[in-house]
Amino acid sequence: MRLFLATLVLLAGTIPAGAQWLDRPTPGIPRTPDGKPNLTAPAPRGPDGKPDFTGVWNAPGPASRPDPANLQPWVNDLARQRQQELHKTRPYYQCRPSGPESERYGGWKRVLQTPAAIAILNDDLTYRLVHMDGRQLEANPAPSWMGYSVGRWEGDTLVVESAGFNDKTWVSRYGVSHTEALRITERYRRSDFGHLQVEVTYTDPAAYVKPWGFKLDMALAADTEMLEAVCENSSEHWAGSLSDAANRAVSLPPDVLARYVGVYSGRYGGNTRTIDVSLSGGQLVAKIVGATAVEGGLGATGLDEDAARVLVPQSQTLFDGVGLGYQFVVDDKGVATALVEIHVSGSYAYPRQR
Repeated sequence: MRLFLATLVLLAGTIPAGAQWLDRPTPGIPRTPDGKPNLTAPAPRGPDGKPDFTGVWNAPGPASRPDPANLQPWVNDLARQRQQELHKTRPYYQCRPSGPESERYGGWKRVLQTPAAIAILNDDLTYRLVHMDGRQLEANPAPSWMGYSVGRWEGDTLVVESAGFNDKTWVSRYGVSHTEALRITERYRRSDFGHLQVEVTYTDPAAYVKPWGFKLDMALAADTEMLEAVCENSSEHWAGSLSDAANRAVSLPPDVLARYVGVYSGRYGGNTRTIDVSLSGGQLVAKIVGATAVEGGLGATGLDEDAARVLVPQSQTLFDGVGLGYQFVVDDKGVATALVEIHVSGSYAYPRQR
């Protein structure tokens, strides 16, 4: 388990956050009197009169949480297994294409639009091609990582139908799988110059009782440029599992655990993140205050997440919490002054508030 936590720190340097140039004026775009991009100006249109989505777009990953009751039993079982393995086999962690994974709909993307096709280029160097030449979606396209897509216009809304995904990809970073019968419907609407609304629906009767999906709001990234963010180190060498963490847990006296109880707050992903650490049944529990269920991670029942994590002690100050590492920074009296949350993307320090 300690090797896994160390891997999280190492991987932080090998899976970079989306990068961009900070000062690259975009030519030919509407601007306000002070020279800033006018993101509320009318959406541009192509020669055919349809909205033109060309540009660099960015958005946070959507919080897509499928209802466990809507998943076939084998999907829930597989997700629980992947949780136990700390999501080691997630394609994104293995430096493989993420395909239809919902969280990867966010991030940096460049859209290039022509009357015959629309290309969606991702910062990890994968891409999708949406055919706009009137062809129909093939019934059984050859399975691939990114699938086969055709698009059509319904008024000013672009409707994209996709199929032909191999079963090596996930539809959620929480381990939700699919079969090669997966079909995806996307609806794109550019409400104005700087905003793009996306609605995604997954359909796969062999995996889901009924279709499910999510919505996403993307923002035009004007006056900057997308740079590549390439995974160079995979999760193949990750070791340990949740059961290993429990088996290797060390025993800490209640008075030591009590010194860590408190509220910690800091910046994560551009927002304020607050973690409430409490003591329950002789175990530390970390709860993300105000978090949605999807932020809390997988609970003991698999996909039925809540925002609380039991912290399993691996040393005097290092704990495992469902795939995240938690390191308490202590003073000379052993009292915690800060909490460091260790993600694949890096370590985030949250000073103690009380």
